[in-house]
Amino acid sequence: MNSKKVRKKFLKYFTKKGHKVVSSSSLITDDPSVLFTTAGMQQFKANFLGESHVLGKRVTSIQKCLRTSDIEEVGDESHLTFFEMLGSFSFGDYWKKEAIDMAEEFLVKKCKLNKDKLYFTYFKGEGDIPEDAESKDLLKGKKTFGCGKEDNFWGPTGNKGPCGPTVEIHYELKGSCGDNCDINCDCGRFVEIWNLVFNQYYQDENGNLAELEQKGVDTGMGFERLVTVLQKKNSVYQTDLFNKFLQQYTKEHRIIADHMRASLFLIAEGIEPSKTDKGYILRRLIRRIVRINKLTNIDYIQLGKDMINYYKDIYPELIEEKIIPVIEKEVEMFNKILEGAETIIIEKASQAIDSDYVNGYLTGSMMFDLYSTKGIPRTTIEEIAKTKEIPINNPEDFDKIQKEHQKKSRAGIEKKFGGVGKDAGENAKKLHTATHLLHKALRDLLGEDVQQMGSDITEERLRFDFSFDRKLNEEELKAVEDKINKVIGQSLEVVKEEMKLEEALKSGAMSFFKEKYPDVVNVYSIGDYSKEICAGPHVNNTKEINGVIIKKQESIGKGIKRIKAVIK
Repeated sequence: MNSKKVRKKFLKYFTKKGHKVVSSSSLITDDPSVLFTTAGMQQFKANFLGESHVLGKRVTSIQKCLRTSDIEEVGDESHLTFFEMLGSFSFGDYWKKEAIDMAEEFLVKKCKLNKDKLYFTYFKGEGDIPEDAESKDLLKGKKTFGCGKEDNFWGPTGNKGPCGPTVEIHYELKGSCGDNCDINCDCGRFVEIWNLVFNQYYQDENGNLAELEQKGVDTGMGFERLVTVLQKKNSVYQTDLFNKFLQQYTKEHRIIADHMRASLFLIAEGIEPSKTDKGYILRRLIRRIVRINKLTNIDYIQLGKDMINYYKDIYPELIEEKIIPVIEKEVEMFNKILEGAETIIIEKASQAIDSDYVNGYLTGSMMFDLYSTKGIPRTTIEEIAKTKEIPINNPEDFDKIQKEHQKKSRAGIEKKFGGVGKDAGENAKKLHTATHLLHKALRDLLGEDVQQMGSDITEERLRFDFSFDRKLNEEELKAVEDKINKVIGQSLEVVKEEMKLEEALKSGAMSFFKEKYPDVVNVYSIGDYSKEICAGPHVNNTKEINGVIIKKQESIGKGIKRIKAVIK
């Protein structure tokens, strides 16, 4: 069963079970607690909290996901950075029995897997959280294991949100390694293929759990892992998702294939290599390809083109002419860095010459400085230092500083296009609504070529980036400010509607060419003045804003201007 047939079979099965198909949402999520979309349920968070979905109470999807937490594990049999997740979801409709029955039926009757090789785990309880007795009872007669919170309690995504006990379905690939072999043994006997999450709790920022009024089912099955089992392979890299592109299966070949695929999908989202945030992850992936390829000599540019050709029917956003040049440019830049790396490292070490070290020395802190400012990988620094007999003192400081750097980077993630989170403060909501008014006022004054390029909102101010080829003069800025305040003074109601994307666009709701929207979106209308696709939240009426003062205007790039404003 090739991978494309598996996709169709999954969606067809759940459609027949009353689920509506929802397209994958973007890898760029409006959830500020995570860097990328990491699970199929993320676009449905609000629905698990009681908000109705326009397509009903049962939906299914194949979601693009990207996780960086296991990046160092990539290259083994199963770990990936980019992957796809097959999901089925119930918002206050069916519950545990139906979810378990449908999962087993799909695997056994539709995928023809051996029922005797299926093993199920359930949450046995831990601390103040009780055992999932209902699931345990439903699994009677099957091969089961009870596990703790680490294995059988999922969520939330980020530091708060829906969560709950899980039933995980594992498939037995080979025989036991001994008397102590169980479901979590790392001998490779079992592979986890499906996770059935029963969202019955809400976890707050402090880790406290409360029962959800509306229970929900969120199932996620690793697409690549399922294909591996169905095609009877030993590794995800030996399936038709990878073996069309790889001639060898060494760890280095696997890493390059994984990182290239992830890079293609990130660039397709409009992300470009940079020093921070999502661009930093993309840069790390591409540069890792370059460094590791010195051991393999793969034509990784051709590999990228082949992958695009394979996936473009499923994900039309993968366009070779837009993606490959980004990779080539970053490769060229990094190769230049590597060419001069030895000189840079020796010069850095020479700054620390003392009586004990003739050739100078490096520290973990100095290595991180070379890594963060010059882009030289740690391994390259260590290799050159060893060759030139340059000692490295306190190398562990590199890891400490890197973790702190990543922590700050995540804390400072800018929420593009104005999303401020469901728990935003009142001022942030006011300023968020004001960005919609600012956007419309700019278009009214300067023309419809003005497009929002990004925004950042705090409790104190809004920052709005837009496309325009010159700075506004004082009269124009004053006219924009006056227009916004005039609309605010009209006490217009702010109304939220959930609708299909196609319907939203036909209704005249503004959207942004760089953003990838899900099939169902929220549209916020401010009276008859402004209508925009947005994640929210907003005030209920413009009178709550009181007024807006434009404080500053600046250029931040060619053809991009920035306005900063506060509320009165």
